[in-house]
Amino acid sequence: MEDSVGLEKRKKRRKSKEGKTLNGRQKVEEEEEERGECVVGDADDAGAAAGSDDGAEAGRIDGESGAEEGAENDAAAAAGEDAGPPAKKQKSWKGSKGIMSSEPFSQLPISEPTMKAINDMGFENMTQIQAGAIPRLLVGKDVVGAARTGSGKTLAFLVPAIELLYRISFSPRNGTGVIVICPTRELAIQTHAVAVDLLKYHTQTVGYVIGGNARRGEAERLVKGVNLLVATPGRLLDHLQSTRGFIFKNLKCLIIDEADRILEENFEDDMKQIIKLLPKERQTALFSATQTQKVADLVRLSFQTKPDYVGVDDGRAKVTNEGLQQGYCVVSSAKRFILLYSFLKRNMSKKVMVFFSSCNSVKYHADLLRFIKVDCCDIHGKQKQQKRTTTFFDFCKAEKGILLCTDVAARGLDIHAVDWIVQYDPPDEPKEYIHRVGRTARGEGGRGHALLFLIPEEMQFLSYLKAAKVPVKEYEFEEKKLANVQSHLEKLVETNYHLNQSAKDAYRSYMLAYNSHSMKDVFNVHRLDVKAVAASFGFSSPPKVNLNIDSNASKFRKKQRKVEGTRGRMSWSNLMAGSRVKMEDSFPESKVQLRI
Repeated sequence: MEDSVGLEKRKKRRKSKEGKTLNGRQKVEEEEEERGECVVGDADDAGAAAGSDDGAEAGRIDGESGAEEGAENDAAAAAGEDAGPPAKKQKSWKGSKGIMSSEPFSQLPISEPTMKAINDMGFENMTQIQAGAIPRLLVGKDVVGAARTGSGKTLAFLVPAIELLYRISFSPRNGTGVIVICPTRELAIQTHAVAVDLLKYHTQTVGYVIGGNARRGEAERLVKGVNLLVATPGRLLDHLQSTRGFIFKNLKCLIIDEADRILEENFEDDMKQIIKLLPKERQTALFSATQTQKVADLVRLSFQTKPDYVGVDDGRAKVTNEGLQQGYCVVSSAKRFILLYSFLKRNMSKKVMVFFSSCNSVKYHADLLRFIKVDCCDIHGKQKQQKRTTTFFDFCKAEKGILLCTDVAARGLDIHAVDWIVQYDPPDEPKEYIHRVGRTARGEGGRGHALLFLIPEEMQFLSYLKAAKVPVKEYEFEEKKLANVQSHLEKLVETNYHLNQSAKDAYRSYMLAYNSHSMKDVFNVHRLDVKAVAASFGFSSPPKVNLNIDSNASKFRKKQRKVEGTRGRMSWSNLMAGSRVKMEDSFPESKVQLRI
């Protein structure tokens, strides 16, 4: 995906007025649900993606104000999740502070066609991860790269991959020479778009394979020869096993992007099978924002020799993006939606992403907001792939807008100029919080705001954020300024059959998602005021739905693994045992006013 750093440079050089835009946590998502349906994209498919990118101080925060100086730093690994460099005794490279390096692309020993494409894209100097990884990959070394979101990892592996194909004159009749594996469809599409730009002056072919669309055309293109293939794990495995005429015996390089997310999405078994099917004699590169034990296990499985470790952010004091001004607000369950509505009405001229815990919640709140004249779009795992892709790129191109989403949008995607990240439903753990807020304040000089909704019963979550090196301030709001629309909402939900059914589904999904939280000491469903929760969904009293919380929790998790994939992680409650931060230490000394 293109780097937001490069975008800023391109803006200055070309003075382009082209707008860019948007696209969450979801416990009921589908990344690779329709395993038999996929598509190979060609250069034209990525046209819409071209241009997409790879300080909180006391005082008054105005929702309509411009970006302010921030004090936070990146979305790497949450405290306690870091398993260290994936392999012992690796050769290592560590960058200096900041995203950019002083090293220009022009000093690299790369071909004229590649250099010309890089110049066209507006890049001059490399980022830290690029300066550390590209030279090693160019000379054939295996690399494990660790860097924050928005740091330019995509170019770090695509430039050497394309150079490899160019130097050996790889052609369509040779089949596929490079495979890039991404965790989500949208990230695969973005990565493919950057590859298209880099291959502008080359003769090698490029395509992508993702779930959700018809596979006949995809299979035909694979047989004709896709030299650089971007894929999601399930679709790739499907073709490796069943597409006759797909030549991958000549594979020269395997690249695994967002490895931690791939493993979280329950693709561990798929990855093992893929690696067994691919040629052993190859170059391998693995990139990840966080280094977990599962990533270390994948490294051991994927690499034939010890890789060089390129760590850009090792030892950083904070883990959120520089320029990110982030905070939380405490609101009762009954007033959650009223606060969200008031906030969105105030920020209609901004670019805002709102995260929910389930597909049903996204669908309901999108319909409800449109009913009450708040224009918005939505993206979640139950949508058809074409709808997801269209919505995503429409938001990316928009100068302003509101996107409601599940965590399908929380990782890896590069969405330019997002002003606010709103976590309406709380994340499952600090690492998930970090990935969500990583959609804003990306790249060198990026600015943005993040707002976390918490009910009083969830305040302990702040101690976990602090332990994970995520500093947040409290955003206060004047309750008397909240829109007085509760009675109108209840009447609307009561009289509109479609909204009523959608609200019931959303309410049920919210309760089940809440009960499936791994941090039971913070998110305890039995502490919720169900009448207040029901009010936030537009009900005057709790609707009659089958909750059966205790027995349905495990079923809910199993369903989620089918649709979105298991997260395969250690419980933060267990991880933090013995190292709790006092609650009073989690609260800031000063508060910030939230304008509504």
